[in-house]
Amino acid sequence: MTPDVHARDLRYFTAVAEELHFTRAAQRLYVSQPALSKQIRSLERRLATELFRRDRHRVSLTAAGEALLPHARRVLAALEDGVAAVEAAKAAQRSTLVVGMSTSPGRGGLLPAVRSRFTAAHPGVTVRLRQMSWDDPTAGLADGATDIAFVWLPLPDEERYAWTVVAEEPRLLALPVTHPLAARTEIGFAELLDEPFLALPVSAGVLRDHWLAVDARAGRPPRIGAEIAGAEETYEALVAGLGVCLVAVGNAPLISLGGVTTRPVRGIGPSRYALAWRREDGGRPLVRAYAEACRETVSR
Repeated sequence: MTPDVHARDLRYFTAVAEELHFTRAAQRLYVSQPALSKQIRSLERRLATELFRRDRHRVSLTAAGEALLPHARRVLAALEDGVAAVEAAKAAQRSTLVVGMSTSPGRGGLLPAVRSRFTAAHPGVTVRLRQMSWDDPTAGLADGATDIAFVWLPLPDEERYAWTVVAEEPRLLALPVTHPLAARTEIGFAELLDEPFLALPVSAGVLRDHWLAVDARAGRPPRIGAEIAGAEETYEALVAGLGVCLVAVGNAPLISLGGVTTRPVRGIGPSRYALAWRREDGGRPLVRAYAEACRETVSR
């Protein structure tokens, strides 16, 4: 059975082997000489051999000690390299900001403008973008997958988050070009109460209700034609005639392709697009700096 030898044992052994003096080795290690002697004796018992010859005048290595020394040095050096690698990884993590999004925030080049402003002030920071499915309305904030994220309001458990609004946009109705209402220039929401709607997954919570305009239905539950979790799914469901849906003006180009059109809707409020972060992270320098870069970009 391999003896249970710890890094501290090897560190103490190496110090004595290099100093060949217990008192000097103890001073080097910032431990007491009796504690060091006790640790060396314990190591020798576990290895079942003497590592040092001791008398009143000198300390010297035994053959076993000579054999162990180069291996102990290699193990300690490898451990130092490992610790350094961990610290480097932690430093890299601290200098990386993960930005989540569920839909690309095109909106007049907002994302590259924010990134340019942020990296100009923090050139050593890596910004990573993560595209998240619509079934997570927090775009990775809830489970810690992202540090900061472009999201649609309202957020579930909104007390957990802080945000700055990026855009406030009217909600349009997206529908197939063959739909009878597609011939209209504007549609009252009351005319849509019996229409089947495309809905976000149930996990989207209050955001699902927002895009179904539940607050404008006077208590009447929406008819759900299909659930959608991405722009492509939404387009395919619209073309297939599975339902209509509300979409923000800035996202209309994502689904207004062949066979789909959008129309203004009366009787519902606008949508709000925001940059959000967890409240406990509001003091993190990179989160704060990215939010400030976003605010400055939007204000211009």
